[in-house]
Amino acid sequence: MTADQLAVSAPSTSPRPAAAPTLRIRALMLGDRINASGLELGALVSSTPAAFRVHAGLAVIFRYGVVVLIGLLPSEEKVLIDGLKPRVIGEFSPYEEETAQAQLCNDESAEAIQPGGPICLAKFSDDRLLLVADALAKSTSLARDERRVAAVFDVIEPFARELAERGRTPRRRRAILQLIGNALLVQQRVAGRVAVAEKPDVLWEKPELDRLYARLEDEYELKERLDTLERKLTAVSETANALTDIIDTQRSLRLEIAVVVLILIEVAIGCIQIWSGTH
Repeated sequence: MTADQLAVSAPSTSPRPAAAPTLRIRALMLGDRINASGLELGALVSSTPAAFRVHAGLAVIFRYGVVVLIGLLPSEEKVLIDGLKPRVIGEFSPYEEETAQAQLCNDESAEAIQPGGPICLAKFSDDRLLLVADALAKSTSLARDERRVAAVFDVIEPFARELAERGRTPRRRRAILQLIGNALLVQQRVAGRVAVAEKPDVLWEKPELDRLYARLEDEYELKERLDTLERKLTAVSETANALTDIIDTQRSLRLEIAVVVLILIEVAIGCIQIWSGTH
């Protein structure tokens, strides 16, 4: 066997490239709101949203009830969540949750989000991590709102089916009013608190990161999901209002019939009295 053959057949001893560093990101929707006023979890990184350096990671608190934990150990996450519970208004059980992985890439031009894969970042800077936290928090909030609206549709469907098949409307006006209330709550939450369509404040100071946030929006389909949610909310509102109008019309008709019957009874009594008085 020649030296060249030995060189070819010998196992390669060259070191394998080291895996790129990764960060675990976990978004939890704890309740309707989180009061972050006066909160001190560590060194303040951002005031809007409230973000703190906790151990070797970040904790980002959003007022609409979501906390995003970046690079924390499970034990550290549990301690932080337990500490936030007294500040949660309208706590959920179970929590809404989404997770992601952030990974370092070679350079800024290579920043991308692989479908179902990690979020590649040029560096784990606070600004970039805040953008990821914002997108993940909005996605988590939208997931809960989508589920609530789907539940409302499940309630509306029997009403609509009964109207279509039997021509009858449900008599449970209170249930319909509850549907309208649920739709209004979701609408107010999406438009007022979460503000999915608004860009995070960090982009005002770092406009060069706009492309990264646009990729995050596309990955989590924030605009598309918001548009779909708003269309569903409109359909819920219109359907509930139509059912309420039909029920109100039927009640008015019954009231008018009752008034006519009472008038006829009074006329009949009057006629009887006149007839008996003449005999």
